[in-house]
Amino acid sequence: MIRRSLGAMAALVILAFGSASAAGALSPKPAGAEVAFVAGISKDLNARFPTEAAAESAGYFRYTNEDDTGAISYANLHWTSSDPQHPSQLWYSASGKLIGADFSVPDTGGSPPSLWGVNPQRWIVFGAHMHYVIDAGGAPVYGATSIAKFKAAGGNPGDPQAQTVVALGKAKSAGDVKHVFLFPKIWDLEVWVTPNPNGAFAEHNPLVIPSANAEKDSM
Repeated sequence: MIRRSLGAMAALVILAFGSASAAGALSPKPAGAEVAFVAGISKDLNARFPTEAAAESAGYFRYTNEDDTGAISYANLHWTSSDPQHPSQLWYSASGKLIGADFSVPDTGGSPPSLWGVNPQRWIVFGAHMHYVIDAGGAPVYGATSIAKFKAAGGNPGDPQAQTVVALGKAKSAGDVKHVFLFPKIWDLEVWVTPNPNGAFAEHNPLVIPSANAEKDSM
């Protein structure tokens, strides 16, 4: 759930690197062919990825804190969602329940995707940036930085190395860095796969209550 994630990270991702489409002008409730799309992915993804352990077994890993919508994001670094069965990200609640998914397509400067009967205006652009996950002493730290800062620290975004996270002052040793990766420029579609009275494409879900540890959106 990268549109509304992680306070400072949300500002980093949206303001510094990306721009929203006209999705905000649409009703967040599915219409037409979107109804079948949402119903289909909700049934399928909840069956295959009901828990975080199921996601991890399929190659996803956690890379964010809980955001102010109650979502914790897992990615598999496959940024092309070839079909509705292959989301690039899954979201879980603090209690470990699957609540949503991101689908993505690399943005090469063209028009938003027209896929699966979903209104193209629902896709949002996110620019390239870097993410890292640090685990020092059993306390994971999830963070992000710009490509410019990553390069300034001697890093290569195309071949990111743990030592660059150390050079950035974010980790004490390369061994503490569990993941460091390029989040490429993409078109992104975010969908709740748990019931949402506001609509599957809404920003918030009143049935998902963030925990006390959720980070607030600074935007």
